[in-house]
Amino acid sequence: MPRLLRPLTRAVTYTRWLHVLMGSVIAWISGAVFPGLSDLTLADELLILLVPVPLVVAAAMVPSMRRAEGLQARMMLMPGPHARVAGGGEVDPGISAAPSASWRVDPGISAAPSASWRDRGRTAVWLVLRLEFGCAVAVATAQLLGLSLAMLGATDEVPDDDGLLLPVVVRGWVNIPLSLLPVLAVLVLIVVSGHVMARAARRLLGPSPAERLADLEERTEQLLERNRIARELHDSIGHALTVAVVQAGAARAAADPEFTDRALEAVEETGRAALEDLERVLRVLREDGRPASGRPTLADAERLLDSARASGAQVDVEISGPLDRLPGPVSREGYRMLQESLTNVLRHSGPVPVRLRIAVDEARLIMHIRNSLPRANGSTGRGGSGLRGIRERATLLGGRATTGPLDGEWQVHVELPLG
Repeated sequence: MPRLLRPLTRAVTYTRWLHVLMGSVIAWISGAVFPGLSDLTLADELLILLVPVPLVVAAAMVPSMRRAEGLQARMMLMPGPHARVAGGGEVDPGISAAPSASWRVDPGISAAPSASWRDRGRTAVWLVLRLEFGCAVAVATAQLLGLSLAMLGATDEVPDDDGLLLPVVVRGWVNIPLSLLPVLAVLVLIVVSGHVMARAARRLLGPSPAERLADLEERTEQLLERNRIARELHDSIGHALTVAVVQAGAARAAADPEFTDRALEAVEETGRAALEDLERVLRVLREDGRPASGRPTLADAERLLDSARASGAQVDVEISGPLDRLPGPVSREGYRMLQESLTNVLRHSGPVPVRLRIAVDEARLIMHIRNSLPRANGSTGRGGSGLRGIRERATLLGGRATTGPLDGEWQVHVELPLG
């Protein structure tokens, strides 16, 4: 029983009923003008139902009408902050949401203007449905409530049942409990009619295939952006922490004040660069746009090399070709790949000799990084997300990256097309 009565405790049940009744207003206004609302014949009743149809169909041809109806349906038909449900949310049949989701459940109703004749047609069907269904619910509500009042009046005299489709045939005090039945029928009508309109709204005002595709593309872009930001933070912060750990360990082992000063200076510079990267990423997250400017490129690779040298690594660099003329995406992603490669060297091999070759020709960028493996054991310890991120970056740009041991050394070979 409590479950059956639960819909009656929800505010959205009554906003849905109000929404249904509002759909019939234009019919009653039109009927008041012609043919009038008193002494109606069957033909007059049909006119009241049919005369407004061309008007609402014409209104549906206006693109913004779909947006107006969608917003109204979202606010009045869908559960929201006005729904009296524990936790502030509610999920109707046909809507899926995680248990922890709040009232911000996707209602499945579009709030965009009509973009095609198909959208206009669906909007027209929706408006006609609102009109006719609203009239039917309004008449049924009035008849049931009138029947209940007539039954109460039949306790001591002949009831006034003018206009009622179901006349009262019983007289006496027995009508008092019986008069509750039409009221219960009204409550059932309120719940059922609201549920029917909510389902119809999802079908007729729901996103079109083009809108669903656009929404899917937007979500894909958001996921790709989150993945890119995660890689950015991993590369930048991971590099800074690795340099700090290596420098701190080397300074403690050296026990040389001059070396310690240099190590602290390198840690400071690397930390400052990491904070700049972090601030830039946070700024991208806060803003709607995602400007690429400000991200380091291969033209800024010298600071990575200085940081690696300050950590004790002997970096031998050979660059051929104009780095400043590389396309932005290639140069930025190349910087991150180089940063991750040097981080892996310091993390897994320590301050060892590193050979870096960067070549730029008319068609591609080639980076080749090789370093000595630790002599203690032949394991590389490099199977984490960093190397996987290098390969993913190369694949997204249409290139390729290979990593692994070769002739007693560790190599990272990257080829990126410039097109």
